[in-house]
Amino acid sequence: MSSEYENLLALAKKRRSIRRYSSEPIPDDYVEKIVEVARWAMSGANAQPWEFVVVKDAEKRKKIFELYSIHRKQTDVFNRVLIPELRHPVTGTLDVGQPSFRDAPVIIAVCGDTRTLLATSLAAEIMGYERFTYHSNIANATMMIHLAAASLGLGSQWVSTTPIWEGELKALLGVPEWYTISQVVPIGYADYSPIPSYRREISEILHEEKFDMAKFRKDDEIVDYVADLRKRSRGTYYMPKRKTEE
Repeated sequence: MSSEYENLLALAKKRRSIRRYSSEPIPDDYVEKIVEVARWAMSGANAQPWEFVVVKDAEKRKKIFELYSIHRKQTDVFNRVLIPELRHPVTGTLDVGQPSFRDAPVIIAVCGDTRTLLATSLAAEIMGYERFTYHSNIANATMMIHLAAASLGLGSQWVSTTPIWEGELKALLGVPEWYTISQVVPIGYADYSPIPSYRREISEILHEEKFDMAKFRKDDEIVDYVADLRKRSRGTYYMPKRKTEE
């Protein structure tokens, strides 16, 4: 087995969603290295719709987190109507002052130019669905950011926007109206050692030649699966030990 594959697999396992950061600054060249990797992401028709707004200013980062907090409290309303077993572990954590990405020294807003939809070579065949390709393009670049950060020993977090929060972010960062901000990515050194990540076994997800209906999960099984995910992650999102406590 090639060393390149082993390195890639190790990097994929190393990448984690970090939710508490130290105040240690990131070397300036690290940010450019991360964006250099991201610009080589795949995109339909090589449209390359991405633009990256790097935010280091403390006051602006604080404002981004404040806007995020408002959005999070709104989503908490929806989470609280679920039975406790299905609620997301972060529900209500902002109310008790739990840390989040507020201390990350760098935030990258992943922007995209929707006009690049015109570059899609199969636009006539996928008319009405071309935005799926566009959002996949942006997601590919975002994933590359996370892998690049992990390769440099940094932590990162995938923070999705909502339509209202996105509009506020665009106004704050001066992003043109026809652009999107699908994600913001806080980056910094983790302030704790994350626990090993859970993934389904390959035997559960791999199908030979056609979909194996013996692996098809019924509705109740999906509900139980989500409840198990919540149980696994509850207590690990915001409460891991600090390095100095270990």
